[in-house]
Amino acid sequence: MTVLHRRLVRALPVNDAWRPRRRLQRLRDQAGPLLRRPGFVLALVLVLFTLVAALAPWLFTQLDPYATQPSAKLLPPSLGHWFGTDELGRDLYTRVLYGARLSVEAALLAVGLALVCGLGLGIVSGFVGGRLDAVIMRLVDVLLALPGLLLALAIVTAIGFGTLPVAIAVGVGIIPGFARTTRAEVLRIKTLPYVEAARLGGASWGRTLLRHVLPNAWGPVAVLATLDIGAAILATAGLSFLGFGAAPPAAEWGTLIANGRHFLITAPWVSLLPGLFLVLVVFSLNHIARTFEENQR
Repeated sequence: MTVLHRRLVRALPVNDAWRPRRRLQRLRDQAGPLLRRPGFVLALVLVLFTLVAALAPWLFTQLDPYATQPSAKLLPPSLGHWFGTDELGRDLYTRVLYGARLSVEAALLAVGLALVCGLGLGIVSGFVGGRLDAVIMRLVDVLLALPGLLLALAIVTAIGFGTLPVAIAVGVGIIPGFARTTRAEVLRIKTLPYVEAARLGGASWGRTLLRHVLPNAWGPVAVLATLDIGAAILATAGLSFLGFGAAPPAAEWGTLIANGRHFLITAPWVSLLPGLFLVLVVFSLNHIARTFEENQR
């Protein structure tokens, strides 16, 4: 069935009582094949665990992430301390869970900023075209020419340290990807037959954009957003590792890894286990995004 045929079928009158059932059946048809993939299910469980830990870390641990105990410093992983303890005797597992809030918040803020700005630039550039398209794309090319980490360092140095400045700095660096992806999708979709039919039927450019172009251009942008959440987590952790993130004793993943670099020989778990958890979360997000991308084809 072509895109035009699907549009015509959706335009036919449907009994309101059947609409929830159709939506539920469509959701089952899409989710069924995905839930039969063990790798996807494991990645989804880890991401959901991280999100719940970011919202309510006390559900998974009863310890205080900031309580020091010098007599229990640098203890190896055990049943009492799953990730061991740091140089001040603080439980690393608890600090990783509480650090999820700052790290996930910074990543979501960065991707949200990039999504709003990049989506707006891509829509205007692809839908309007002409000289405005050329100007916007040249600005995007300038941002692409700058290394992402170098641009983020320059921005965070200019606006100050902390979780919010780091999120803004990382978000600005990933705007070009959203802008280019959105522009490419808008240019592709606005020439399709059902868009031309809508225009010939008397629909305004604004209605055509909101009803036909944007809903069909959203798929690749959503996949890119999922990928960029993982990239944003890595970038914010990198800036926190360099000392630009939240001030101590805040539990942030990059800061936790940085604190253990002095004990790589005597107590490698202080950096290794928070870093391993970070890598697993990023790999899980990338796997989910790739699976969604394959499912759209």
